[in-house]
Amino acid sequence: MKKDKELRICEKGHKYYKSSDCRSCPTCDKENKPKSGFLSRLYSPARNALLHEGIDTLEKLSTYTEKEILDIHGIGPTSIPILKEALEEEGLSFKEE
Repeated sequence: MKKDKELRICEKGHKYYKSSDCRSCPTCDKENKPKSGFLSRLYSPARNALLHEGIDTLEKLSTYTEKEILDIHGIGPTSIPILKEALEEEGLSFKEE
């Protein structure tokens, strides 16, 4: 059975509906989206997941394997090609398994 969407209000007073346990406010996510850099290329769940883990630079990202990144809640397989491209543009790559 699918969970009904419930009205939520974030700390800033934005109203939004969500059916998942995710507390991320869509309005805040749009306001906080970086204008440039590799994080700007990602959807908010992946971006928030990386930031939650303290991964805010490509140098930090390069210290992880692809599997370790995929194991982070909020990161899906569609994020990996985006991250690989960003790393390659800077002459970096994921850590070898």
